[in-house]
Amino acid sequence: MTHLHSVMPTIGPLLPEIMMAVGAMALLMYGAFRGERSVEGVNVGALILLILTFFVVVSGHGKITTLSGAFISDNFSRIMKALILIGSAATILLSRDYFQRERIDRFEYPVLILLCTTGMMVMASANDLISLYLGLELQSLAAYVIAAFHRDDVKSTEAGLKYFVLGALSSGMLLYGASLVYGFTGTVSFPGIVTALNSDSTGLGIVLGIVFIAAGVCFKLAAVPFHMWTPDVYEGAPTPVTAFFASAPKMAAMAMTVRVFIGAFPDVTAIWQQIIIFVSIASMALGSFAAIGQKNIKRLLAYSSIGNVGYALIGLAAGTEEGVRGVVVYMLIYLAMTLGGFAVLLAMRRKNQMYETIDDLSGLSRTHPWLAFCLAAMMFSLAGVPPLAGFFGKFYVFAAAIKAGLVTTAVIGVVTSVVGAFYYLRVVKVMYFDEPREAYEPMPPGIRIVLGLSSALVVLFFLVPAPLVAAAGAAAKSLF
Repeated sequence: MTHLHSVMPTIGPLLPEIMMAVGAMALLMYGAFRGERSVEGVNVGALILLILTFFVVVSGHGKITTLSGAFISDNFSRIMKALILIGSAATILLSRDYFQRERIDRFEYPVLILLCTTGMMVMASANDLISLYLGLELQSLAAYVIAAFHRDDVKSTEAGLKYFVLGALSSGMLLYGASLVYGFTGTVSFPGIVTALNSDSTGLGIVLGIVFIAAGVCFKLAAVPFHMWTPDVYEGAPTPVTAFFASAPKMAAMAMTVRVFIGAFPDVTAIWQQIIIFVSIASMALGSFAAIGQKNIKRLLAYSSIGNVGYALIGLAAGTEEGVRGVVVYMLIYLAMTLGGFAVLLAMRRKNQMYETIDDLSGLSRTHPWLAFCLAAMMFSLAGVPPLAGFFGKFYVFAAAIKAGLVTTAVIGVVTSVVGAFYYLRVVKVMYFDEPREAYEPMPPGIRIVLGLSSALVVLFFLVPAPLVAAAGAAAKSLF
């Protein structure tokens, strides 16, 4: 009995990840034995598993480390894992109808989503460089496969290959940076790195290590200058997969970024702050200007996601507790806006044909008033128009930056927001003022659920922001 008690505390913090991994394996076995008849069962099983894991994650409390300090469970990891699980569950809901119609409905898909989610949850809780890399690779390998899931489609296979080649390159850079940091500090654990850097002045080796780690991290975030893959992969991958890439992995990448820089390098903020400020400004500028000429909604949302990562990074650049709180609030709101935008895109179907260009939204307000209203809410929110949720996301991030003395960065953020508003509002103009086209087919229930919930959060956030902001504040506090 005493032996059991000595084992339990070490497994406790790992319970959500163990549940996901064991559940994914069980569903894989079930799918392998039942064959194609198992698709519906595996999808339902995956959804139930994600919901159960969500409740296990949310019910945790306190700060616990396990696996000799390599894995940490605290308020920050819990809120980011909750967002990751919501993004993954929404993806499975969005995928059902699309995959059935495209005749690529296979049981491996939800299993890959679960494995990807397990890797992302490890990324959010990583407390040393090795566990961070393991989580990242588990997430990436599953993601490469789902990008190319539509095997007979040239664009999808090309998207998977591009993602794989560039992803392998970025993993190599991250690993090289990690090995440099290990070489110059003699440890891979984040608290150990903090102690080593405290007692020692930072040499060129550490600076180089931080630069390479930042490069690897920026690729996962799709931040400039490592954003090249984003528009092509977003356009080529099946639409529900694109919705997944734009939501859950972004949460995990941002959790990992905050965890690395705030957790391992808090005393050398001056070094990495310059990198983050540059990446943030470049991402906001590219996201705003490059999207202006886009005709395809998926490419538009790809550039929009690059811009949004730039805004969220302003909070990290501040390097303060308030800045991290801003990042968490921003990512929560971004998740709702993105899932809502992709839900509308997946509802654009007539006669078994998917439509993806902005012109296909012509006169949507007259044929589908509710759909147009929801998409308009997402667009106004992405543009940062009050009182919608997107305004509060930007407000918290900019306020933290100004408090930390990064006034120029905040001002550039506001200016790029105004430029970005042009292409968001163009979508609204097309829906409300152009001549209507033929009506789309009725929305499947999965898409309706995701769109309803994300629209509710975006439109009604201003009524009850306190609990969400308080949760983000508690998450930020656990890092400092």
